[in-house]
Amino acid sequence: MDINSEKSMEQTILETAEQMFLERGFAATSTTQIAKSVGCNQALIHYYFRTKENLFNSIFESKFKLLFQRVFDTTQLENLSFSDKIKHIVETHFDILAENPKMPMLILNELSRQPEQIKVLKERLHALPEKLISIMSKELDSEIAAGKIKNCTFIDIMFTIVSLNVALFTMLPIALNIVELNDTQLKFLLAHRRSENVNIVLSYLRP
Repeated sequence: MDINSEKSMEQTILETAEQMFLERGFAATSTTQIAKSVGCNQALIHYYFRTKENLFNSIFESKFKLLFQRVFDTTQLENLSFSDKIKHIVETHFDILAENPKMPMLILNELSRQPEQIKVLKERLHALPEKLISIMSKELDSEIAAGKIKNCTFIDIMFTIVSLNVALFTMLPIALNIVELNDTQLKFLLAHRRSENVNIVLSYLRP
């Protein structure tokens, strides 16, 4: 097996496992089932990832890296006002959840099952979250001092953003079972909630 085919097989395993974890949850998904779906033997999964926990953690880590890198993309943020940066963060976080609508529930389930995952995740991401939050916190302090933003912390803002966006996608499957929406109606609903969540957060920040 050459290097390119190895990378391709490893990526195929990751993508297949992610879909199966999302559909069935961690506990109900086995490496045997993943191997069968991929079309490889179970030994190959163990060769790449050793355990199901390592495989799940690789997916978990990649999603959080994607989240931080896209939400706090400095090339997108550097020329924006603080309020526009917050708008970008709300919208980008919302869009990532829209692309991965089952991920919030999987993460909540796994963190409640294994709260120690937070520590593992923090170690794997190194100082990325702290660095990004520190940069935004310094700018927030300047905005508060200038009287443009109410007295709050950046952690307060992130809790508000995450709560609003995650709540929608965790409740959406239940809501769709009660109220049937076609694709056009669902797209309109998501676009409306995206805009409303921006307005709620910006209103929260007003002094």
